[in-house]
Amino acid sequence: MKKRIVAVAAATAAALLLAGCSSGDGASGGADAKDITLWLNGGDTPDALRDYLKTEYADATGGTLTIEEQSWTDALAKLTTALPDADNTPDVVEIGNTWAPTFTNAGAFTDLSDMYDELGGDKLLPSFVEVGSVDDQQFALPYYFGSRYMFYRKDVWEKAGITVPTTLAEFNAAAAKLTTDGQSGFYIGGEDWRNGVSWVFANGGELAVKDGDDWKSTLSDPKTVEGLTQLQTLFADASLAPVTEADSTPWVNINNNETTGAPEAATIIAPGWAHWSIGDPSPDPKDATKVVNTWNDTTFGTFVLPGIDGGVAPVFAGGSNIAISAASKKQDSAKELLKIVFSDEYQKMLGENGLGPANLDFASSLGDDQFATALIDSAAESKLTPAAPGWAAVEGSGLLEEFFGKVNGGGDVEALAEEYDKKIDELING
Repeated sequence: MKKRIVAVAAATAAALLLAGCSSGDGASGGADAKDITLWLNGGDTPDALRDYLKTEYADATGGTLTIEEQSWTDALAKLTTALPDADNTPDVVEIGNTWAPTFTNAGAFTDLSDMYDELGGDKLLPSFVEVGSVDDQQFALPYYFGSRYMFYRKDVWEKAGITVPTTLAEFNAAAAKLTTDGQSGFYIGGEDWRNGVSWVFANGGELAVKDGDDWKSTLSDPKTVEGLTQLQTLFADASLAPVTEADSTPWVNINNNETTGAPEAATIIAPGWAHWSIGDPSPDPKDATKVVNTWNDTTFGTFVLPGIDGGVAPVFAGGSNIAISAASKKQDSAKELLKIVFSDEYQKMLGENGLGPANLDFASSLGDDQFATALIDSAAESKLTPAAPGWAAVEGSGLLEEFFGKVNGGGDVEALAEEYDKKIDELING
C-alpha cells in the first residue's frame, strides 16, 4: 500500500487541468447509460471483492461495471489526463489518500455531502474523510486503511531483559539499548519521513497548518522541532540504516540474517500488511522451489508505538480514498456503486481480506489476532498529511525526504526547519 507521487510536474498539471471539471447530468443516454468504469490502483483489492462489486452492481442497476487496474507508478499521470475528459473519464476512482487534497481542491470530484450520512457518516475513518473534504463538504471518502505499528524480535528483547514500552521515551531508550555494531535497535531510514513523522505528531507538532485562507509549513514550530530532535537522537542511537534511505523494506532486516543467524533489526515500524513478509523461512507448501516466511509467535511480536504520556502515538496511515469523477456523465449510476462499496457486506469483506474497512463499525471483521488489534489501535489515532491543495507537489518535490535526511544526518534542526519551511511554502498552496 505504498503510495508515491510520481512527479511534481504531474501534480501541478493535475491542479491546472482539473480546475475546469464540471459534473455530468447523471446520464449519458443510450443503451450503455448504466455501464460504468471503476479505476482501482494496484492489486490491493482482491479478485473476490472485485467480482462482488460487479455482481451486486449488475443486480442493482442492470448495468455492467468494468474494473480497470492502474499501476501506482503512473496512476497520477493517467488521472490528470482522464478526469477532465467527460468522454473518457473513469466514473469512479480509487485515489491514494495523500493525493486527495490536490484533486478535491481542484474540483475533480463530485460533492458527496448529500450522501455522506447514508454512506457511513461519522462512522467513517475521520482522518481520511478530512483529506477528501473542502470547507466541510465531502468529495473523496475513505476506501480502506493500512495503519503502521511496531514489529519486534521477542527473542532479542527478552535476552536484553527489556519489556514492551508504555511511553515514547521508554521506546527510544529501549531501541538504543538494543543496538549493536551489526543490529539496529530500531531500523528506520534517515529520509523515511512517513514513519519518522510519528515523533513529530506525538509531540503535538504538525507538518503544516491552515492560516486564514492559506497553508503554512510548520517544520520550525517548537513542538515540531521537539519531535524532530527526538527522532534525530533516536536515529543516531538506534538505526544503522543509511541516512539516504527513504521508503524501504525493513521486514527484511528483522528476519534472520543468513550469514550470522542474528537479525539486522530488533524492531521496525511498517504497515500492517508487512506481517506476511516477516517470519522464519520455510518451504512453500504449494511450491517446494520457493521459500515463504512463517510467523513464529515465540520469535516475533507486535505493539503500537506508545505516545509521550502513554497510550497510542499518532502514526501516518496508508490507504486509499474513493470518489466519483465530476466529469462523469453517469453520476446516478456512480452513486449506486458507492452505495455498494459502503454497504455492510462489502465493508466486512474488506476487513476479512486484511484491509481496514472505511466504516470503523466493521473493524472487528479484521479479526482479533495481534495484527488486527495493533492495526485497529494504531488507526484510531492515525493522522494524514495536510489537506492542502499543493500537497501533491510537496511530496513530489522530494523536499521532505531531503529535510528528514539532513535532520537525521545530524544537521541543525532549527536552521533546517526554517530553510525548508520557505521551500515548502512555495508549493503548498498549489
